[in-house]
Amino acid sequence: MRKLALSAMIAAVIATGVYAQEIQDRKENQQDRIANGVADGQLTAGETANLEHKEANLNKEVRNDREANGGNLTNNEKAQINRQQNRLSNQIYNDKHNAATAHYGNNEIGARRENQQDRIAQGIKSGQLTAGETAKLEGQESRINREVRNDRAADGGKLTNQQKAQVNRQLNRESARIYNKKHNAAKASK
Repeated sequence: MRKLALSAMIAAVIATGVYAQEIQDRKENQQDRIANGVADGQLTAGETANLEHKEANLNKEVRNDREANGGNLTNNEKAQINRQQNRLSNQIYNDKHNAATAHYGNNEIGARRENQQDRIAQGIKSGQLTAGETAKLEGQESRINREVRNDRAADGGKLTNQQKAQVNRQLNRESARIYNKKHNAAKASK
């Protein structure tokens, strides 16, 4: 009887560890898919920020559920997390395959914006950026992109020298934020 109880306990511990690894593997896979979408322009900064907010919220939910249950997830929590990961996976696919793509233009500002997107994508892929950090960075990138688009629309498709200088200052601040977030102590759990 003791052997049977011990065997059941060992099986439960192994199953919990396997499921935890499965959650982690899916999370890493989805982060890689987002990073690839950012790097090749399939995801706009706004889409990426939205996806990363959802990823950060899911990570927080898993963390809170585990804390509430002594480090484990209940079967209902596992099923709920799986459904949420499925929805997030579908949204990644849909966002990468919609008509919205990141276009930065063939100029100095466009090249800087594209370079910063590449740095963010590398940070996602390497685990240097958490989902929350990425969401904040992409939100700021999205605001800069919107401002450039609105300034161009107001001025016949071109930026004035003053607008270019302002965008460059914003890009400098964003570049520093990217560097700081990639080199801080909060690392994505990969």
